[in-house]
Amino acid sequence: MTTLRSVCVFCGSRSGVDPAYAAEARALGSSIAANGWRLVYGAGDVGLMGEVARSAMASGAATLGVIPTHLLGREKGKRDLSQLVITEDMHERKKVMFMNSDAIVVLPGGAGSLDEFFEVLTWRQIGLHQKPIFLLNTKGYWNPLLALADHVIAQGFAEDTMRGYYSAVPDAAALASALRAALS
Repeated sequence: MTTLRSVCVFCGSRSGVDPAYAAEARALGSSIAANGWRLVYGAGDVGLMGEVARSAMASGAATLGVIPTHLLGREKGKRDLSQLVITEDMHERKKVMFMNSDAIVVLPGGAGSLDEFFEVLTWRQIGLHQKPIFLLNTKGYWNPLLALADHVIAQGFAEDTMRGYYSAVPDAAALASALRAALS
């Protein structure tokens, strides 16, 4: 008996200015379903969150959404998911999403997505997990973040090994391939 693999997707509650961000989110959602994985995400029905979830669901993927009570209205908590968990706060949301996933993917997003990335990166750096972390670098969105990580290492605030804790991939097709390799 095989266990259903789950992919945690951290991403924006907005769609951003470039339509490519939404297109790649939809492609990722379809890919999650095509590979027989479960989507774990922030349960919103807006922005890139909504795009990836609607696409995954339309393609037949199981879904686990996790949302804190204070964001149910703002992020239009999606109620037609396979499973919905409502948490007390953002810290619990991130923990539930992380604990229910086998890999982490970060799509373009704002402060929340950055917070989520740095938290799972920090946990990896201090040895709390070995889960793969991927940045979906649509049209180079994460290039400034990658440069910042290089700067942090160059200035002696992290070891060079930090680069090995995450991978940047250019599009959803490359991401699907990387996820298949990581989850096999």
